[in-house]
Amino acid sequence: MAVIITDVVKNSIADRHGIKPGCTLLKVNGFDIVDILDYQFYLSERSVTLDLLDTDGRNRSVSFKKGQYDDIGLVFETYLMDKHRTCRNKCIFCFIDQLPGGMRDSLYFKDDDSRLSFLFGNYITLTNLSEHEVERIIKMHIPVNVSVHTTNPELRCRMMNNRFAGDALSILRRFAENGIKINCQLVLCPGYNDGDELRRSFEDLISLAPSVQSIALAPVGLTKYREGLTPLEPFNKKTAGDVIDIAEHYGEICLEKFGERMIYPADEFYIKAEREMPGNSFYGDYLQLENGVGLVTLLKTEFDSAMKTAPDTIGDRSVCVATGMAAYPFIKNMVDLCCKKWHNLNCTVHAIRNDFFGERITVSGLVTGRDLINQMKGRIPCGELLFPSVMLRSEGDVFLDDVSVEEVERQLGVKARPVPNDGFELLEAIIGQPL
Repeated sequence: MAVIITDVVKNSIADRHGIKPGCTLLKVNGFDIVDILDYQFYLSERSVTLDLLDTDGRNRSVSFKKGQYDDIGLVFETYLMDKHRTCRNKCIFCFIDQLPGGMRDSLYFKDDDSRLSFLFGNYITLTNLSEHEVERIIKMHIPVNVSVHTTNPELRCRMMNNRFAGDALSILRRFAENGIKINCQLVLCPGYNDGDELRRSFEDLISLAPSVQSIALAPVGLTKYREGLTPLEPFNKKTAGDVIDIAEHYGEICLEKFGERMIYPADEFYIKAEREMPGNSFYGDYLQLENGVGLVTLLKTEFDSAMKTAPDTIGDRSVCVATGMAAYPFIKNMVDLCCKKWHNLNCTVHAIRNDFFGERITVSGLVTGRDLINQMKGRIPCGELLFPSVMLRSEGDVFLDDVSVEEVERQLGVKARPVPNDGFELLEAIIGQPL
């Protein structure tokens, strides 16, 4: 597939070889370019030949040498060089189906695109892969992140409302047979894929190790907007504890057999079960942070290290921290340590209840700007408001409800500062000075 070049970075390799916007890229080193994966894979060679169609309609070739991973400066209409692939499933637990109307269009887009898995770590269901894409992943040896949910084919079809969802599991086995690194995700729904079904999934996935290198368990998230959807129950103290017991049992088996635990329940399970979070060594290389696995432990580990290098004295400081209901006790504990160390530090922590999506949603990443404003108004006497940066979209400018950081500041009358999930940066933000 030919791809039109929309721009060329000034002084780049492409610019120095006379490639202009409007030219069409036909091949890289003799290979057709379908999308960004083909482009990056074939461009990773040190000796590169581009076959182009110039703006005047003439064919020409450009050859050059470069560093293996150097960018050559070509810009295309979209970063995928193609359209996003939409999800073909209708999962009973889909969070997007539980969104209210009137939000920005991008929030309603369901992606199921293997290229986004490679580029950004997104999870795919395998139901949207062509044979060409399967073979390409194997040929390029691209690692994949897979939303498995269950290895029971019939149950997978039922949970995903896709009659091909069970057959797609065969692709998982093909990837494993060819040594493709796989991270797995299971969104668990009580009464569906927990209990014995969860044990079955563990046994099936463990059999695909070492290609399967990690398995994350996330509890179903239920908003108040579920009218007309499949009835589902949230996890409670007992059912969350049952998941942890099963996961840790199989995790011990993996640890003994492979030297890695492999199986990791999300932090929410430990919070719902009212159990202590595992220690730092439990999570290995923290392969599943994006699924809420080990976030609390990593933050606390980093924070404790930061406290050891912190100054003995700081200037007078007044600051508030807002966070989600689930993270509140952990953040409060960290702030209490700070206030004990620095007596001229006035720092309070506030748990933001999720009125927008419903009180069952307790994670910080789904707190909206309006809830933040409504619940913090009049509670910040002075100083600065800190909040987790995960409340904002990737551009870092607006919350899920399109309220901007500037609007929060205007409504509350204080500086509002997003802070990443990093213990060192959190401590720096609290005390108002670098470590």
